[in-house]
Amino acid sequence: MTLAACALVLIGGFCGGISRFFLSGLVGRSVGETFPWGTLVVNVTGALAIGAFAGAARAVGGVFSAELVRDLIVVGLFGGYTTVSSFCLQTLNLALDGERPLAVFNVVASVASCVLAVALGFWVVVRMAG
Repeated sequence: MTLAACALVLIGGFCGGISRFFLSGLVGRSVGETFPWGTLVVNVTGALAIGAFAGAARAVGGVFSAELVRDLIVVGLFGGYTTVSSFCLQTLNLALDGERPLAVFNVVASVASCVLAVALGFWVVVRMAG
């Protein structure tokens, strides 16, 4: 772990965290915050983006597979952007508040949507690359 890698993770994490804060809040204000839709949207778009990046690394290589770029984008940006820890806490809170069906729905919708989004992002970039 170099100083350059740490700086890139820091910069990426800052940008990812700010992006998560903005998008999650925007979605919450738009559709309401009874259910954590903002977190779901962030997790799915983060999964789509990380899938696309992985697809580019596999299909194109080059800059996409460079270690420092991976540190900036995957570890920093996507690590700061996705909100799995928030998702887990919100799911627990739904269950503790007696909203067990919503808690189960949150788990199923989040996991299924994110796995599909990773696959879609990966597939689209691999197909576009040739």
